[in-house]
Order: sequence, then structure tokens, then C-alpha cells
Amino acid sequence: MTEKLPLLLVQMGHPPADIRNAVGEQPQWFNEAIGDVGPVWVVSPFEGEPLPVKGTFSGAIVTGSWAMVTDREAWSERTAEWLREIIQAGVPVLGVCYGHQLMAHALGGVVDYHPQGSEFGQIAVTLNTAGKEDALLSGLPEMFYTNLSHEQSVLTLPAGGVVLAASSHDPHQIVRYSPTAFSVQFHPEFSTTVMNTMINSRSERAALKGKNLDALLARNEDTPEARSILQRFVALL
Repeated sequence: MTEKLPLLLVQMGHPPADIRNAVGEQPQWFNEAIGDVGPVWVVSPFEGEPLPVKGTFSGAIVTGSWAMVTDREAWSERTAEWLREIIQAGVPVLGVCYGHQLMAHALGGVVDYHPQGSEFGQIAVTLNTAGKEDALLSGLPEMFYTNLSHEQSVLTLPAGGVVLAASSHDPHQIVRYSPTAFSVQFHPEFSTTVMNTMINSRSERAALKGKNLDALLARNEDTPEARSILQRFVALL
């Protein structure tokens, strides 16, 4: 019997210390959201770790980050080059927030600060016709709630990118680049506990400037439809 290849989780940075001390790091959030899926291999390119070659993992999830794609950090650009290679090779990839933006950048899209500012909190995302017909999203409600925390966005799609869902703020909430490459601007891995911690965090005060924290906390509920996208992706590997 052939041993199952691990799921690769590409961690794109540490959370700020106050968030990390309260709720841990991204691998923990993803593991809890996905459930028991077998071996998970965590690689951290921001710490200089090499990215693995195709054939050594079943598929990859690229996490969010507190970095900015436009900073063009060497580790980030190295990951972008790797993404181009594995996407072209047909390896299954799911990008989340920073990972969503980095995939678009890697394939020739434009990423920068959103002209209307940040998107933070629990916000509705609506599937378009292509989204409702997409194999990974089939059966989801046309509108569902997601957790968001980002200042930069995909402003221009790369050639061949297809939008599957939008929010009122950001028209590129879910994008498919190929039959095996897919990304979301929101955070399907965030639990209510993680989101509450973010809202109450001192390190997030700049991103939350001008927003009503009490209203954000009051709207914070579980987001099972968003989380199911992670689970559906992994189930196809």
C-alpha cells in the first residue's frame, strides 16, 4: 500500500506576539479547521526553509501573513517563483489572504493597498454564476459569511484568472487560476476565538482604526461555509 503524501502548509510568517501567545500560530488554526486529514508538513520560507519539490506532497495551502506582498521580501518572491512552477505543473494549491495575493502576483496580477482601505471583521461574500458552478464550491449558499483581515488586495487579476465570489468591498474574494489552483481573500481557518483575539488585540489597532469594535465583536460568529472550502480542498487531494 502506497503511503499517503503529506498536505503541505506553507506558513508565511508569525502572528504578532500578543496574538500568538493567546491563540497560537497558523498551523494550529488550520489543523483545527481542517480536522484529521493525515500528515501535515509545515514549511516556513520566511525562516529560510527550502520549499519542497513536486511529488513530495499531495497539495499545498499557503497561509496569511502580517507582511505585505508589495514589500517584495526575498523569501516571499522565492515562494512566488515556486508557486508559478507548481501551479504550471498541476499541483493542487489553495492560497489564503496573503497566499491569495501572492498567487495572483506570481501569475502576473497586480497587488497593492486597497484604495478604500482595509477590510476587517465578519463580512458577506457572494458567489457569482461561475462560483456557483465551480466544483469546489458546488452546493454552498450563494451568500455566506467569512472572516477578513487585510489591507492589500488583488487589484488586477492575472491572465486566465476567473473570479468566483466578491464582497461589497473587494471584487476578488475567490479566484480560480487553473483546474488545480484556487485562492480566497478571507480566512476560512479563523475560529470565533481567533477572530475575537484579533479584534481585541493591541497589535491590530492600526488596522482597526475607525472601526466599531463592539459591533465587530457582536457580529462574530462561526463561519462553517467558509471553513468547508478548506475541508473540500483537502478532501480532493
